[in-house]
Amino acid sequence: MKITQEEVGQKVKQFIQENFVFNGQDIDPEKSLLGSGTIDSTGILEVISYLEQTFNLQFDDRELVSENFDSITKIQTFIMRKTAAAGE
Repeated sequence: MKITQEEVGQKVKQFIQENFVFNGQDIDPEKSLLGSGTIDSTGILEVISYLEQTFNLQFDDRELVSENFDSITKIQTFIMRKTAAAGE
C-alpha cells in the first residue's frame, strides 16, 4: 500500500505531539524540532525507531543526520524518498 506524504506528516506529527509536546501546542511542520527544544537527541532516537517500525524501513548510519530528521517536513521528504527507493 502506497503512503502519501500527507499521511506520513500526520503520523509523525501525531507521534511527536503525543510523546514530546505536553502543552497541547500545535507544531509548525517547518520548525526545527531540535532547535525549538521540542525534541532532544534522545528523542530523535525515539522518532527514528518509530519511523522504522511504522513504515517498515531500515536506516543506514549515513542517513541519521539532522538534515533528514530536524522538522516534520524534512522527515516527510526523507520517508517519501526512502519508500520510493524501496519500491513501496
